Amino acid sequence: MINFMKYRFLYFFISALVIVPGIFSLVAWGLKPGIDFIGGTELELQVGNQENQGISTDLLNQSMASASAGLQFTIDEEKQNTFLIKSQPMEQEKKNAILTAIKEKFPSTKELRYETVGPVLGRELLVKTLTALILAAVGITFYIAYRFRSLKYGISAVLAMLHDSMVVIGSFSLLGHFIGIEVDTLFVTALLTILSFSVHDTIVVYDRIREIAKKNSSTPYHDIVNKAVTETLSRSINNSMTIIFALLALWLLGGETIRWFVFALLIGTITGTYSSTFTAAPILVVWTQLAARKNKRKI
Repeated sequence: MINFMKYRFLYFFISALVIVPGIFSLVAWGLKPGIDFIGGTELELQVGNQENQGISTDLLNQSMASASAGLQFTIDEEKQNTFLIKSQPMEQEKKNAILTAIKEKFPSTKELRYETVGPVLGRELLVKTLTALILAAVGITFYIAYRFRSLKYGISAVLAMLHDSMVVIGSFSLLGHFIGIEVDTLFVTALLTILSFSVHDTIVVYDRIREIAKKNSSTPYHDIVNKAVTETLSRSINNSMTIIFALLALWLLGGETIRWFVFALLIGTITGTYSSTFTAAPILVVWTQLAARKNKRKI
């Protein structure tokens, strides 16, 4: 049987290599919030027909110049002839005027999406998001501590959960800085889903530790955890692979609106599988060893 816990500090080092760049990115650049959090308007248009060539952001900007006077906006080309106009909150009348102006130049233009969120609603959503994450972490800590009759299990599980969160948040901070990926309510949904998946896998390992400890009370805790990890590792990997295949299919074949939501879930699934075995369990071992040393010093 492989002694996985022998390399516990190596696992911590690998986690640090992944998390530290994300933390640096968060401190230096932060996340790039979408209109859900800061307020604004997104207008997605398909301009012209697919066979038309030469439609660029400059041509689109020129076609809507008179109708968009006084409006601060940016235009991003998502794919050929499909553009996303982002601006401060835009009234329906203003949107209709811009659309009419564009259609005069490109008659077959189609409106694909129009969303407006006020800045007050954006701030309120951000506060609710942070509150939900904190409440979820506190609730999970105390529930697991109660079920396993030890606070160390609850704290260790939440630390592993935060590990997964930091990997995802850090990744999107880097993506936001280098390629302009924004975070929105779908990102929050993905983050909360990742937390539940991470804890679910961790509980499976913890439950196996408890079962082995009952049957082998004289066995060193290090060996108990190692045996539990060995017995649950294949199950965790097999379970995660079914999810990963489904997410890969969605990421490759799904639409643009859910692409980065699926990508966040994909990162979270991979790191959640890793952390339940190679973060949550080693934290338990280190915690127990430190507690034992502290008790010896007291004696």
